[in-house]
Amino acid sequence: MSSATAVSAASDGTLNDKSRKAIWAASIGNLLEWYDFGVYAYLATLIAAKFFPSTDPTASLLAAFAAYGVGFLARPFGGIVIGRLGDTKGRKAALVLTIFMMAFGTIGIGILPSYESIGIWAPILLVLLRIVQGIAAGGEWGTSTAFIIEWSPPKRRGFFGSFQQVSTAGGSLLGSATAAILTSTLTASAMLEWGWRVPFLLGAVLLVVGVYMRRNVEETPHFEASREAATGAPVASGFPLGAMAFGFTIFWTIAYYTLLAWMPSFTQRFAGLTPSEALWANTIGLIAMVLAIPVWGALSDRIGRRPLLMASALSIGALAYPLFSLMAAKGGFALVLPIQILFGVLLALYSGPGPAAISEIFPTHLRSTWMSAGYTLAVAVFGGFAPFIATWLIQKTGSPVSPTYFYLVPAAVISLAVILKLKETAGGKLH
Repeated sequence: MSSATAVSAASDGTLNDKSRKAIWAASIGNLLEWYDFGVYAYLATLIAAKFFPSTDPTASLLAAFAAYGVGFLARPFGGIVIGRLGDTKGRKAALVLTIFMMAFGTIGIGILPSYESIGIWAPILLVLLRIVQGIAAGGEWGTSTAFIIEWSPPKRRGFFGSFQQVSTAGGSLLGSATAAILTSTLTASAMLEWGWRVPFLLGAVLLVVGVYMRRNVEETPHFEASREAATGAPVASGFPLGAMAFGFTIFWTIAYYTLLAWMPSFTQRFAGLTPSEALWANTIGLIAMVLAIPVWGALSDRIGRRPLLMASALSIGALAYPLFSLMAAKGGFALVLPIQILFGVLLALYSGPGPAAISEIFPTHLRSTWMSAGYTLAVAVFGGFAPFIATWLIQKTGSPVSPTYFYLVPAAVISLAVILKLKETAGGKLH
């Protein structure tokens, strides 16, 4: 089947066999990669004890989270380098590379000797493996998004593209569930001795997906049609579009890491929740978000991307301060839970159409490079540091709701300005 035929075969909104196989493989690979990248955070306390021993547990934990943060700092490098590979050698080649790199980093952590065995080399090697994971994660997001969008029927790019976000959030859920199951079934001593390694060793499953993709999934027809343009176009020509992707992502990443990653800390400190209640409220909010993402993605195919993106930025920007104030004043699980569900659904308004909308900013021959660069830089600068910045703002201002009006609302304004400049692209052809 020729490239043109492959595209037209799906122009009526249905998936042909090649499209279905490609989107399924990319989504599963994406889910497993984000499981691998994120599971570290759920085991940080045990990792701190094994690789950063100290008489001060807080110092050990900070060191472990510093190693975690290195993965975020490495993501822009991976986004630019692997993204460029995706534009010149193909999406498939780049995705296979990220899969094997992520599997190498994850399995490597799982078999890495502890500080007790090899001394200072243990934390050094751990940081190096986190860098490998970070580079892989940086290349994964933009390349997998481009791959899924380019295999999707024009009339359903919002729906199928949303599964990039479903699988990303699903990877975090899978990591959380795996850590929770092991912690619940093993003794504390067994978890410290060997149980913490199991989630990392499960990263070997990713190798199976990598081999499958390498052998059974074809390159996207859009890339094949633009291969010559990709190798001949100046890389810098995509900078203005990459800047738009950067601005588009600022609210997306700050909202995600503030309303989900940082929320358990807020609800424990200021809303009176126990650690268990805070985690359950956050988990249920994340589940609500995952369920809502494809719904909003599909709706964006019918009414457009921009209305949903604007609704998300406006609603979260308007509701953040009063709802955070309410949680801080009243507290309690019965109040926090529906608020977290609401935030999850409103954030899904952005995450549903988001992959399609950001992909449609770019021509095919620049998509992987500059989408990856803009997105990963925004995540590294704003998203990864959102919990730290929120905590710092509260400390400096003395107000538990200061992150809403000093950080979250300005982010919504910036991204809203970018959205207003975007053309509506739902249902149109990819360039």
